[in-house]
Amino acid sequence: MPKYSSKALLILGVILISVNLRTSIASVGPLIPFIREDLGISNGEAGFLTTLSLITFAIFSLFAPFLGKKLGHGKAIFLGILLLAMGVVLRVQGGIVVLYLGTALTGIGIVTANVLMIPFFKARIPEKIGLMTALLSTGMSLFAAIASGISVPLAEGLGWGWRGALLSWVGLMVLALLVWIPQLGAPSTQKSTVPAPGKNVWKSTLAWQVTGFMGAQSVMYFTMITWLPDLLIARGMTPVQAGLALFYMQLISLIGTFFAPNLLLRLKQQSGVIVTVGVGYLVGFSALFIHQEWITFAALTLIGIGSGASLSIAYTLISMRSAEEYTTAKLSGMVQSAGYVLAALGPLVFGVFLDLFDNWNLLIWFLLLMTGQFLALGIPAGKDQKI
Repeated sequence: MPKYSSKALLILGVILISVNLRTSIASVGPLIPFIREDLGISNGEAGFLTTLSLITFAIFSLFAPFLGKKLGHGKAIFLGILLLAMGVVLRVQGGIVVLYLGTALTGIGIVTANVLMIPFFKARIPEKIGLMTALLSTGMSLFAAIASGISVPLAEGLGWGWRGALLSWVGLMVLALLVWIPQLGAPSTQKSTVPAPGKNVWKSTLAWQVTGFMGAQSVMYFTMITWLPDLLIARGMTPVQAGLALFYMQLISLIGTFFAPNLLLRLKQQSGVIVTVGVGYLVGFSALFIHQEWITFAALTLIGIGSGASLSIAYTLISMRSAEEYTTAKLSGMVQSAGYVLAALGPLVFGVFLDLFDNWNLLIWFLLLMTGQFLALGIPAGKDQKI
C-alpha cells in the first residue's frame, strides 16, 4: 500500500476511534427517565450509571499502559474498541445488573483506547501529533454533543426505546474496528531511550501538576453537563431550552478543541494559553450570576470554547511533558486515572451541597474554585520541561 494511502487510512482510523470514545456515555444521560421507568429503579441507581463509567475509567487507566506495552498500542486500542462494542450490546440485554455489567465493560474499553491514543500518535506519526490530538479531542466532543442531542429522538421519535437508542452506536464501533485492522500488523511502538519500565511518573512534581490540571478541567466539564440544565430550568427555562443550551455549549467547544493543539505546539511555553483560557472561565462563570438569557449564552460561549481548549491542552501536555513513549503512556494513565476520580467526585460533591443549602449560586462558586486549581497547576505545567 502506498505510504500516503497508509497514512490516510491511519488518520481515518483515528477519527473513527475518536467518535466512539464518548457516545456510549453521552447517550445515557438523556435516556435516564426511560431507563428508570422501564426497569423500575431509583434515581440513585440510574445516576450511578455515569458514576460507574467514571470509576471504571479511573481504575483501568492505570492498567492500559501495561496492556499497550504487552500487545502493542495498535492491538490494544483495537481490543479497547472491541470491548466497548461488546459492552454496548450487553447492557441492553436485561435488567439493572446486566446494565451495570455492560456499562463497566464499555468503560474498560473506552479508557484502554483513550489512554493509548496519545502515545500511539507519538510513536507512529510524531510529525502530525498536533493534528492527531485535535482530531481526537474534536471527534470526542462533537459526537458527545450529537449523542446527547439525538438519544431521545431515537428512543421516542423513531420508537426504538432506550435499548435501541443505546445499541444504535455499535455500527460506528464496528466500522472503526474494520478501518483499524491495518494498524494491528504495523509497528506501534518504538524502542525507549531508557530501560523499561521508564520514568516513575508518580514521583514527579510535574506529572502531578499535569494530573491536577486534567482533574480540574474534567471536574468543570462533567459538573457542567450534569447540573447546567437543572440550573437553567430553576431560572425559568423549559427542559427543551435547557437541553439546547447544553448542546450549544458542547458544540461551541469544538472551536477550542480543534485549534488549541497546533497553537500549543508552536509555543515554547504553554502557560500563556492556559492563563487566557482560565481568565475566560472566570469571566464566563461569573457572568452566570446574572439572570439574563443573552448574558447566559454569552457566558456559555466563553465556557464552551474554554472547555474544548482545556481538553486539548490536557492531552497535548501529556505528550509534551514526557520524553519517551512508555513514559508518555504511563503519564497518560496517571493523568486520566486521577482526572476521572475527581470528575466522578465533582458532580457528587456539588449535589450534596445543593441538598444541604438549596442554592444554585453554589454551583458557580464551585466552578470558580476549580478554575483556581486549573490556573494554579496549569501555569507551572505549561512551562518548557519534561519528566
